Amino acid sequence: MIHLSLVTLLGILALCAWLYLVYGNSGFWKVDQWLGPVPARVTGLPGVIAIVPARNEIATIAKTVESLARQSYDGPFAVLVVDDSSDDGTGEAARQALTLVPERQGWVVQAPPLAAGWTGKLAALDFGIGEARRFMPQARYIWFTDADIAHGPHTLERLVARAEQGFGLVSLMVRLDCRGFWDRILIPAFVFFFQMIYPFPAVNAKPSRVGGAAGGCALLRAEALEAIGGLAAIKGALIDDCALAEAVRQEGYRLWLGHADDSHSLRAYGSLDESWKMVARSAYTQLGYSWIKLLGTVGGMVLVFLVPPLAAVLGLLHGDLLELFVGLAAIGLMLKAYAPTLQLYGQKPLEGLYLPLAGALYTAMTVDSARLHWSGRGGAWKTRTYDFG
Repeated sequence: MIHLSLVTLLGILALCAWLYLVYGNSGFWKVDQWLGPVPARVTGLPGVIAIVPARNEIATIAKTVESLARQSYDGPFAVLVVDDSSDDGTGEAARQALTLVPERQGWVVQAPPLAAGWTGKLAALDFGIGEARRFMPQARYIWFTDADIAHGPHTLERLVARAEQGFGLVSLMVRLDCRGFWDRILIPAFVFFFQMIYPFPAVNAKPSRVGGAAGGCALLRAEALEAIGGLAAIKGALIDDCALAEAVRQEGYRLWLGHADDSHSLRAYGSLDESWKMVARSAYTQLGYSWIKLLGTVGGMVLVFLVPPLAAVLGLLHGDLLELFVGLAAIGLMLKAYAPTLQLYGQKPLEGLYLPLAGALYTAMTVDSARLHWSGRGGAWKTRTYDFG
């Protein structure tokens, strides 16, 4: 009878997990979902209004608004910035940016005080929708975009071209800032994990099998918004983009989610502390505030990302060829799956060896997110704390 060590058994399980992830999880890792080319100029394009929720975004709002105002879209298009109680001059900076492109219609409105049960971003967007109906009632699409994202001039026409193929919600995972030391370790891993949870090909299937979206750049069909009952249907969602996508999917509309090649975030996290805060504010929300799911997530992350290098190292030290093989095989599959995301961010394939470290850090952030929730400080963002769980 063959007696296998615990590490060998865990290594076999990890290898099986990676075999499933690479060959059975909708090809999530291939980074092959992109908007099409700039479409040919046509007449009769549908009306679109961009809504930008902004709270203390003085560092980025001007570039964001100018990039929106300079869209080459030939149909009716306007920009609406919702200043959400900023105290740093965000609203005035947005107004000045709009004056740089006087031929583009645009407004800056002040959001009302935050109502109970709403998150700040969704409340600002909901108020903006009401204003949009007044300013541009004929708009077929609403473009939600964050106040720290700059778009290339052809982004909107490409989004609309995709949406007109029968999609209720089209969104882009914009390129994140990845220049700092910790960014190079954490940002590609964040994108990789997001793709793992919400495989883009599964989101884009007909019909959509997964309700996933990236809220930093999302084009929503107005009729789909009406069908879900407006944003009030998800008013307390901290992970609002995926909550919106699932609500739209449940109403029978198709979703499309892809990578952006001409839209990028202007926000630089830089330090480990800033990235930690970003993840810890909502990671436990992703788990539905369930300690059982938390334990499962921690166990899964350890199995998938930490067991393979552990098995390889111990197999080498102990001279256990099976242990060494399963560890190296799992690492090989991990590097294969991670390579396209690394390439997306201009990194070398061998930098995939940092993925176990990133996995350990994100696991710790998730546990910390639960700790913050249990202590009544979960969901803190932009000087507001939400605890709807």
